[in-house]
Amino acid sequence: IIAIDAGHGGEDPGARGRYGSLEKNITLAIARKVKTLIDETPNMRGVLIRDGDYFIPLIGRVDKARKVNADLFISIHADAFIKPKARGSSVFALSEHGATSTAARWLAKKENEADLIGGVNLAVKDPFLARTLLDLSQTATINDSMKRAKHVLNELGDINDLHRGQVEQAGFAVLKSPDIPSILIETAFISNPSEERR
Repeated sequence: IIAIDAGHGGEDPGARGRYGSLEKNITLAIARKVKTLIDETPNMRGVLIRDGDYFIPLIGRVDKARKVNADLFISIHADAFIKPKARGSSVFALSEHGATSTAARWLAKKENEADLIGGVNLAVKDPFLARTLLDLSQTATINDSMKRAKHVLNELGDINDLHRGQVEQAGFAVLKSPDIPSILIETAFISNPSEERR
C-alpha cells in the first residue's frame, strides 16, 4: 500500500508559477497519475492522502497513511526558487537530526500507552529501553526511505534533469513517521517557466 500525498491544498496553494499554475493543483494531478500506475501494478495499491482541493494538516497526512497501513509514504511537491533558472527534480528522506527530536516527541505522546510503532511496543517499563527501541526502528525506517528515495531519484533522472545528483535529507514534517518509510519528491521547479509548462 503506497500512500500518495499531494502537497498543499485548499487555502494552502503552495508555490505559484510564472504562468499562474498553483502547486496544489499540479501535485494533485501528479498524485492521481501515480495512483493509476500503482494500481495497475500487481500486488500494489495506491491511496490518495488528498483527493480534492482541501487542506490537511501535516500530521494528519501521516496519520491517514498509518490508518491505511501504508508500506510507503510519498509526498509530492513542485519546487520554487526566487531565480527562475533553478531547475530539476529532487528527492528527500528524513535526516537523522530530524529523527532524534521526533523520537522524543513520539515517546512523550505514547507514554503509558501500549502501542506498537514499527513493531516496537513502547509500553515497556524502562524509558531508556523504549527510547533505544524507537531509535532502532527509526534508523531502520530512514534506511528503507533512503533506498526507495535513491530508486525514485534514478527514475526521475530518466525524465528530467536532477537538481542534485543524490538524495537529500531534511526534517520535513511529513517524513517523520518512525514506522513508515517516507520520501518527499520535488518533481520540478514551478518557478522555472519551462518546467512549469511541462
